[in-house]
Formats: sequence, C-alpha cells, structure tokens
Amino acid sequence: MDGTFKDNDYSRIVDADRAHVWHHLIQHKGFETGEPRIIIEGKDMKVWDQHGKEHIDAVSGGVWTVNVGYGRESIADAVRDQLVKMNFFGGTVGSIPGALFAEKLISKMPGMSRVYYANSGSEANEKGFKIVRQIAHKRYGGKKHKILYRDRDYHGSTLATMSAGGQDERNAQYGPFAPGFIRVPHCMEYRKHEQAGAPDEGYGVWAANQIEEVILREGADTVGALCLEPVTAGGGVITPPEGYWERVQEICKKYDILLHIDEVVCGVGRTGTWFGYQNYDIKPDIVTMAKGVASGYAAISCCVTTEEVFDMFKDDSSDPLNYFRDISTFGGCTAGPAAAIENMRIVEDEGLLQNTLNMGEHMMNNLHVLMEKHAVIGDVRGKGLFIGAELVSDRGTKDPLNEKIVGAVVADCMAQGVIIGATNRSIPGKNNTLCFSPALIATADDIDHITDAVDQALTRVMN
Repeated sequence: MDGTFKDNDYSRIVDADRAHVWHHLIQHKGFETGEPRIIIEGKDMKVWDQHGKEHIDAVSGGVWTVNVGYGRESIADAVRDQLVKMNFFGGTVGSIPGALFAEKLISKMPGMSRVYYANSGSEANEKGFKIVRQIAHKRYGGKKHKILYRDRDYHGSTLATMSAGGQDERNAQYGPFAPGFIRVPHCMEYRKHEQAGAPDEGYGVWAANQIEEVILREGADTVGALCLEPVTAGGGVITPPEGYWERVQEICKKYDILLHIDEVVCGVGRTGTWFGYQNYDIKPDIVTMAKGVASGYAAISCCVTTEEVFDMFKDDSSDPLNYFRDISTFGGCTAGPAAAIENMRIVEDEGLLQNTLNMGEHMMNNLHVLMEKHAVIGDVRGKGLFIGAELVSDRGTKDPLNEKIVGAVVADCMAQGVIIGATNRSIPGKNNTLCFSPALIATADDIDHITDAVDQALTRVMN
C-alpha cells in the first residue's frame, strides 16, 4: 500500500488500528467484532470520525487538553518553523523558544521564577516529588521526605505518581507502591455526610484541619510537601469549599511544608484564570502543568518553582551532588515551547479567559435548569469551563447512580454527535459524575448544543 486514501475510505486505517494499536482506558474485546473510533479531522469545537460523522467536543480531546480548539494553523506553523531551524538538544543547554516561553509563563505567575521542562503531566509531577526528596536529604538528613496527597486527586499514571494517587480504581492491581506517600481526606462538601465528624457549618476549615491531623500523626518533621489539585478533576470535578485554601496555606507555613499545586488540568485558562490556584490566592512553592500548555499541538509539561526552591540546588557548588540531577529527554524538544508561546498568544489576543468565565457561567446556568427537570442530577459544580454534574439515584440519600446508567447517558450523547465525559475507573462505586470541559473558544450556541444533548439523553435513559 502506498499510504494514500481514495474516496474517504479509511478501512485500511481501521484494520491497522484494530490489529496493532493498544488504546488508552478502554476494553478492547468489543473491537473483535466492532470498530475502534478513529478521529480523522478537527476544526474549532468539532471533530469528524472515519464515517464522516460530526461531533461537538465537550471534553477538549477527551482529557481536558485542546484549550484553544482544533485546526490552529498559526500553532502548526510556529512548530514547523522551529523544527526546521532547531528541533532538539538535551536540556543541559537552552533554546530560543524555551527561554521565551519561560519568560512569558513566569509573567503570568507572580511569585514563581523557574521553569523545568518535561513532556507529560505525570513526569512534571515526578520532578516535583524528586525536588522534595532531594531537599529532604540536603537539608533534613532525609527525614522530611513524606509527600501528602488527597483522596480523589490524580497526579499521573507512573508508579511514583500513582503512589500519590487518590483514585483507588486507577491504582488497583498496580501495587506495591513507593513508600513515603500519605493520603489526606478529600474536601468534597457534597459528600461530607460520608466523613465522620464533618460539621454542617465551616466544612472548608474542618476539611483542611483533617490534613493537619495527618501531619501531626505522621510527625511534622517527616513531611516535606503537600500535593493538591486546585480543583479536583477526574475524581469528580470537586471545587474547594469556602475557607479551605486559606487554612491549607496556614498549615503548610506552620509546619514548613512545601505546597505543590498540580495544574495539569486547570492550567492555562481552564478555570477562567491563567492557573486554577489563582482563584484562591494561593502562594505555592511548586506548580506543575501540561495539557492546556500547548493545547495538544505538541508534547510539553512544566514544573515551576519559586526562586527560594531553586536556590536550594546551587547553595554549595563544591558538592558534586548539590544540583538537581534529573533529565527529561523530550524536555529538550523545541516544539513544545514553540507551540506554547503561540497558544498563550491566542488565549490573550482572543480574550479567552473572559470567554471561559462567561461561557462557564452560561453552562452552569443551563445545567441548573436541567437539575430542576431531572431529579437524577444531584449536584452541579465547577469553575470556568471545568464543570461536573453528579448523578444520583436518590437526592435525599445521595446514593450514586449505577455506573452503567451513567455510561448510557454518555453513549446517548455520543450518538447525538456530542462528546461528553464521565469519571472513569476512579472511585469504587462512585464513577457517577458527568464531566464537561469544552474548549475555551466555546460560544453560547455550543454550550446550548451540549446541554440540550444531555437533556435528551437523560430523558431517554431515565424513562
């Protein structure tokens, strides 16, 4: 075969995919008799599959990534122009786009100063963990090495990041995990009734205080960092309750614990601010990011630190082990920062942060209207264009809706040509939240199209 395709016949592609590609997060048994879905083309908010069926994408590439939409020629041109000039050199040296994007990125992150490049969110988080561990050995004789993570939060798919993974179904069958990672309770106000002692008032402060209890139990002199998502993503789109982040910061400062904010999903506009933590006046020590940094046009992730953290790795140049002895091969690729520069320009020039706030409010209003119509919607929550609708079998008891029914709602929307998401193999028995993360370019008509599809799906599936 010469690799060309006539009359839009993608049968060869489907056959090759079925025979050789191992897809992410999906059971392949069905492909023995059915076809895998192949996405052939994308433009703005829409994608087309191998049969020419048009879909509106309400999940930005399935995993909260394509923030500025599909078909951005200016990003592709920036990547192409950079690659023919200088495509790669290991990260011991610099590059023009690497320097320029770091400068631009730091301008959006007051208080932060240093950018370490890698190629995935999992890897960026591991860099943060290694920074904490090395500091523990350099300054505390290795004792202050423990890393706290939160129930329901997700930080990646490597064994180290799964060791800090608060989603038990994602972790199932992959242990044993690395030692020194300690779980703290979630801050999901909608399910506070499942937490012993949770108060009716002041839940946010109470939830943060549960972190302090874990620190005291473990010994504050053994805890080096606390790693949290600003808004929990795959664990149910959980927005923090009032008072939570203020108290978390007090606790970290009190016990000299580094605060590591995982912005892999929230970063670069998803919540209507450049970074999710900026909604809550958080002053982090480490910030990690990936997905929306280049909207999927090139692989890139960043681990960003304060100058104070950076300085700990050059305070004794006579010590051959004193610097951060880490490398990410593809952190040396220039395509990522080249794409990220143009991606950030688009967000700025097209006013996408404000559009995200406006369209997020519109989508929340639409979903609250649906909540009045469909008793199965127990809760609607989110920030910007990062929204979840939790489905329950009974609003009074808040019992989660059966996952097969949740899946049927997602499938019905897909049949209508609207791609939505749902929590997937995350929390045992509680994968019951519909997830929405349309591109930041979404219009009111796009949002109405998406929520109308959900309305129709719930009407059919629940009747």
